[in-house]
Amino acid sequence: MISFENTKIAFKSKSSSDLRRAYWLFKMVSSHTMVKIGKWATNIALKLHLPIDWIIRKTIFKQFCGGISIKDSLATSDELAKHNVLTILDYSIEGKEKEEDFYATVEEIISTIKEAEKNKNIPFAVFKVTGICLFSLLEEINNGIDQLTSHQKIAYDKLIQRVDSICSYAHKANVPIFIDAEESWIQDGIDTIAREMSLKYNQKAAIVFNTLQFYRHDRLDFLSKEIDFSRSNNIKLGVKIVRGAYMEKERTRASEKGYLSPIQVDKNATDSDFNKALSIVVNNIDIISICAGSHNEESALILTELMAEKGLSPNDDRIFYAQLLGMSDHISYNLSHQNYNVAKYVPYGPVKEVLPYLIRRAEENTSVAGQTTRELSLIMKERKRRKNQ
Repeated sequence: MISFENTKIAFKSKSSSDLRRAYWLFKMVSSHTMVKIGKWATNIALKLHLPIDWIIRKTIFKQFCGGISIKDSLATSDELAKHNVLTILDYSIEGKEKEEDFYATVEEIISTIKEAEKNKNIPFAVFKVTGICLFSLLEEINNGIDQLTSHQKIAYDKLIQRVDSICSYAHKANVPIFIDAEESWIQDGIDTIAREMSLKYNQKAAIVFNTLQFYRHDRLDFLSKEIDFSRSNNIKLGVKIVRGAYMEKERTRASEKGYLSPIQVDKNATDSDFNKALSIVVNNIDIISICAGSHNEESALILTELMAEKGLSPNDDRIFYAQLLGMSDHISYNLSHQNYNVAKYVPYGPVKEVLPYLIRRAEENTSVAGQTTRELSLIMKERKRRKNQ
């Protein structure tokens, strides 16, 4: 049996100073007031061009990011690998609007694929479609491709070319590529693109993975339809399943615009659908490869039980667990200690460019009930254990 209470294993890669920094960071993000003040102060400092990079890099950046570049992040990857934890390099740049920036991002993503191709510690690559095109274009695509203007159609064709260049390189390198999920009002278009790429590149193995957010009440049905589609087209299906990251924004927009919220009625419904999805995937493992991205202990244990019932070995290469760097080490390290396939999302990029990601990380930790409290309790337990040993 796996125990997520074993803090000696969970924090074996962390020095006492690492734990002290993490303790104070999680104490800060446990406070809505502190997060709001921190966000305000950071934005003001950026507008005034104050030299805050070094403060951020020594604190929240160090906790949640691997480095400012691929090369800089490899030290983090190597350290994770010492403990049987692999790396997913995540170029976490947001908010770009120029064509040259989109193509530069494509080249950077391809660079992560090239690194994964030669580095056994990096099993996947990942990208967000909003990193390589305008958000507004995806909103228009969601309304129907046939509704696009001629100018938008040209932009759409360029987007498909960019996505295809990424997926094509991943296919040639035999490196699975995750297409991250985003807001519901742009997700239909992303799902369509992911399906097109899967038809093209998943003939023999799951190379292109779509991401399903189970805070949405329609994703269980969507998963079943994707399985049926994959079987009927004789392709492999790659899925990354997560609970999701845009819940409050989704509810607010649905209320403002007067449509039915796509969000589950409560957390129990989200958890239930997520765990049902695990069962569906394992029962269709002959055609599916999965990455279960979760900080939920119960779901992690359920997947280990489903694997055992199916007679699957812990290191079956079709099944991965994933958590974010700097969070839920008690899940990551205790699973890897039992030889399950585990990877950490390792965001990277220039400090100021990654700030939107870091601020969102702080806000999400504050809003997810119990997450920060659990992190703090485990850190305190390990600090006490070390003090008394």
